[in-house]
Order: sequence, then C-alpha cells, then structure tokens
Amino acid sequence: MTSTTLFFASSLIAQTPPAGGAQGILGSPIVMMGLMGVMFYFLLIRPQQRQRKEMAARIASLQSGDRVVTTAGIHGIVHHVKENSVMIKVAEGTNMEFDKSAVASVHKKEVTA
Repeated sequence: MTSTTLFFASSLIAQTPPAGGAQGILGSPIVMMGLMGVMFYFLLIRPQQRQRKEMAARIASLQSGDRVVTTAGIHGIVHHVKENSVMIKVAEGTNMEFDKSAVASVHKKEVTA
C-alpha cells in the first residue's frame, strides 16, 4: 500500500463513531425532537397566541374616537361601533363600514385630564 492510501484509510477509521453507542443524552433522536418541539412552542407559537389575544382585546374595546388602520391600509377614526362591524370616518362626511376583523391596528384616543 502506498502512504496516501494508508493515510485515507486511517482517517476514515478515525471518523467512524464508536460501536458502544454511548452518545450521551442529547444523542437520542427522540430527545432532540422533543427539544425542537419545545423551542418551536416558545419561539413561534406562544408569541403569536399572545399577539392574537391582545389584538382581540383591542378590537373588543373599540370606542368612538379611536384611530384605526384596516387590513386594506385605510386610516380613519371610529365613528360608530356595532356588534360585528364598525363605522370608520375616513374623510369629512365620508364613513365606511368594515367588519371588526378587518381592523389591523388600534390607537386609543388621547384622554386629557
């Protein structure tokens, strides 16, 4: 055998994992899948649930005079709130009716003391 062939063979033998299976607790695929699931929950799912709850609370507390932006990008001031819809004043003398679910963001009116 030549020295280069011997070198490659010895490097391949050095890279093979031990046959004993002592990989540690993080080497188990089940544990790694569990850790990935926990990470997805805390990094993706939980923050989205919190945002949805906060937005639902803001929409439920809509009042006349609140500034809103709809999902279509229309800016306006809440004129009248109904059970499932909201009348938004977009210009002087121009009111538009939207579903409450179309409200993307709510900016409460300033309360002066």
